[in-house]
Amino acid sequence: MSDNKGNKALEHRIQEMLDESKEFKNYGLKAQVVDGVVMVSGVVDTLFEKDRLRELLAGQQGVTKIDLGLAVSTDGAIDDEDVTREVLEELNVNPGVNLRHVGAKSVDGTVFLMGTVETPDEEREAVKTAAKARGVTKVVSRMNIRPGGYDEESLEAIFHHQVNNDNEDEGEARIF
Repeated sequence: MSDNKGNKALEHRIQEMLDESKEFKNYGLKAQVVDGVVMVSGVVDTLFEKDRLRELLAGQQGVTKIDLGLAVSTDGAIDDEDVTREVLEELNVNPGVNLRHVGAKSVDGTVFLMGTVETPDEEREAVKTAAKARGVTKVVSRMNIRPGGYDEESLEAIFHHQVNNDNEDEGEARIF
């Protein structure tokens, strides 16, 4: 019986966090806890918000597993061109990502990041930033890490090379 009380207390604490958090209160998310497994259902606007919720839940005492039954959806229709445009806008305002060397393409909500970055941190920052755009359901990094600088290849040339190499470099994509 005390285990059930612990689950109910954890469920109450998480639901309260969801209902009062400025990040999540407008979504009406619902939490349930069974044997320390936290299940949250509902809809959020961006993949970034889904990932952020996972981080917050992982930091809660008593959580043994997280099962997010969250859909990433937007108000109204958004097509791949819109998603790509929003990703590029997000990347453009992030000083941690050099947009001259990073490009994006969306296919059915999956965003493919291409180009060259100087560090793994810049790659992670680009992926995190792309996840903030509306309509993104998954981010796949096809970026190369080239410490110490870039060659002066255009994004169009990088994209062309990447598309031609997709079949050859199948194992190099990093999905986030």
